[in-house]
Amino acid sequence: MLKVGITGGIGSGKSTVARMFTLLGVPVYNADDAAKSLMNTDPGIKAALVAEFGPQTYTAAGLNRVFLAETVFGNAAALTMLNSIVHPAVVAHAVQWMAQQQGPYALKEAALMFESGSQADLDVVIGVYAPESLRIARAMNRDGASRETVVSRLSKQLDESIKMKLCDLVIANTDRELVIPQVLYIHQLLLQKADAAKSPAAG
Repeated sequence: MLKVGITGGIGSGKSTVARMFTLLGVPVYNADDAAKSLMNTDPGIKAALVAEFGPQTYTAAGLNRVFLAETVFGNAAALTMLNSIVHPAVVAHAVQWMAQQQGPYALKEAALMFESGSQADLDVVIGVYAPESLRIARAMNRDGASRETVVSRLSKQLDESIKMKLCDLVIANTDRELVIPQVLYIHQLLLQKADAAKSPAAG
């Protein structure tokens, strides 16, 4: 089975594109959702976050997201520490998930794929591209966030032009190109690649 990643910056539309693959019957792992879940359920992560950021990191209801967001916002060292605690656990969790999947290929959706180094475990990486102005507008509209907040978040991610060059395949989601035909083309490409990998001649 092929292990495929899909990535893109804030507002690129990678989650929308990932859902299109889901509709084609492809299993999709969402790294952001996994991180949120693991921060509430993984004892090691919980202990490390409390040790680093204090007991107010958790309430009786679970992770205190507001407190944690305020703590790391604008604090590069705190954000780096948070990522160093959570990312390795998510990468390991994704590897386990991938090993359990059936079918020609499975997708891992992650915004910080190259930043976390998780592309090393994947056979193919798909990038979802949109120009920065459009990504900012989308993120502001989606999150109800200010332009300053979105730009600050963008600055903490790998430059989009560099990220796309690191990807094996790129889907343009610019409002000028039709996305579905691109998804269908890549789906067929991956099915062929997975089939070729199973063939004795491939070895």
